[in-house]
Amino acid sequence: MIIVMKAKTPREDIDKLIKNLEVKGMEVHETIGFNYSILGLIGDTTKLNKEQIESYDNVEKVMRVQHPFKLASRLFHPENTVIDIDGTKIGGDNITVIAGPCSVESREQVIEVAQDVKKAGATILRGGAYKPRSSPYSFQGLGEEGLKFLLEAKKVTGLPIVTEAICLDTIEVVAKYADIIQIGARNMQNFALLKKAGQIGKPVLLKRGMSATIEEWLMAAEYIMSEGNKDVILCERGIRTFETYTRNTLDLSAVPVIKEISHLPILVDPSHATGKWRMVRPLSKGAIAVGADGLMIEVHNNPSCALCDGAQSLKPSKFQQLMDEIL
Repeated sequence: MIIVMKAKTPREDIDKLIKNLEVKGMEVHETIGFNYSILGLIGDTTKLNKEQIESYDNVEKVMRVQHPFKLASRLFHPENTVIDIDGTKIGGDNITVIAGPCSVESREQVIEVAQDVKKAGATILRGGAYKPRSSPYSFQGLGEEGLKFLLEAKKVTGLPIVTEAICLDTIEVVAKYADIIQIGARNMQNFALLKKAGQIGKPVLLKRGMSATIEEWLMAAEYIMSEGNKDVILCERGIRTFETYTRNTLDLSAVPVIKEISHLPILVDPSHATGKWRMVRPLSKGAIAVGADGLMIEVHNNPSCALCDGAQSLKPSKFQQLMDEIL
């Protein structure tokens, strides 16, 4: 249920209503805008009398939320959420570009790539230290050593870090080094991990699951937000369909859908979506055109020798060309 208060309602009147609602067992989330205040109620709202609430002098209107997600809903939070990472803003009128290698392979590699992507205009560095791979025999990442290399790259370039936590055993270690914790597609419905990510308090980049509907994706975000962490960034990275020419099928329609029903910022990852570096440039431009808040792109200084996903990684020169075209 959503309660919209009239413009310039006195603070004491809002607090009085909140207290009355809490007495009735409601959890109340307040969103304050320039000229309004919205109270989002979570709990069994069936026992509340809508007409009784509307009888309060300063209540503009009362609406029931149809979506199962509440905190991620635009009804709860009409204005776009903007997340600030050390001065880098994600959401609103900003275009954020996250770039870096799929996997951290060495200190020299990640620092070199970080310098290249920053020079081209990227504002956040990505790199995997823990890698959830389909095969147990594939490169699994350098673990905490890789996180230390990422931190060195941050010190050299000043770029904030986003890297993936793959389980409960790794998330607190990742949180020590990263500015943004990534929850990957394979873990989108790892509910224990989502709850933990919500409790840690650092911004979370939540990738869409390979076969997840948009509603399931937003419900995963709801798990994080329900634990008190409102700084969630969504990332569309392609879904599994019958098509086999590309690694996945990039669902660009998800961007305007998210913009319509949620206030959370949404990025697009064309690298994982296609698995082909030649498709990264046109789909990046398409993502910006349909309203994405930014991109997440894999860049490697020597893709042919990459330990992970070299076929979808841009060389620094190609990334520079893409950044020029995006501008």
